[in-house]
Amino acid sequence: MGIEAVQTFTEQNERPRSRSVRVALRGALCALVMGGFFDSTAPVATAQESAPERAAAQTLGPVTNLPLPRYVSMKAAEGNVRRGPSLNHRIDWVFKRRGMPLEVTAEYGHWRRVRDRDGQGGWVHYALLSGVRTVLVEQDLLQVRARPQEDAPAVAAFELGVVAQLGACTRDWCEITAGGHSGWTHKDNLWGVDPDELRE
Repeated sequence: MGIEAVQTFTEQNERPRSRSVRVALRGALCALVMGGFFDSTAPVATAQESAPERAAAQTLGPVTNLPLPRYVSMKAAEGNVRRGPSLNHRIDWVFKRRGMPLEVTAEYGHWRRVRDRDGQGGWVHYALLSGVRTVLVEQDLLQVRARPQEDAPAVAAFELGVVAQLGACTRDWCEITAGGHSGWTHKDNLWGVDPDELRE
């Protein structure tokens, strides 16, 4: 879901647009917020934090010894999101989008606390997650370029909400792939990658 909403740059005006939408059980949102859905004792990086602040706040997970917070993706086509780290806790949310990027903010045994682009989430079993990196396109008809340069030719246009695989990243640019098309775009057009993250 999502990658089919990719057009080659020359075709973008010839095909009808389809908007990719995250599917989740939104009906419980108000109850989750009012009911203290998130554990306020664990630090969660916000979009307003600068790169140095985020790096300073980063710690290692007690189970995996991997950095917290960190980005992962949904391996399963559907995953229950629970209020706490066990099967005894109530299901508050269901993610229904394979490949969706998520941010891991805490670990407990086989469970990981995650949040999505909108800051919603909870505890999911680690088997539902993958280390494969993906990102969400945050700009409609985002033009991706052949090289990480402003004057490089545009090779494709990705619609808002498309899930793309994350490739190499420089200080300011990242290469993304979706629907058989690849190109470079500025990091601030994507969710699921840190501003200071470098990838080869």
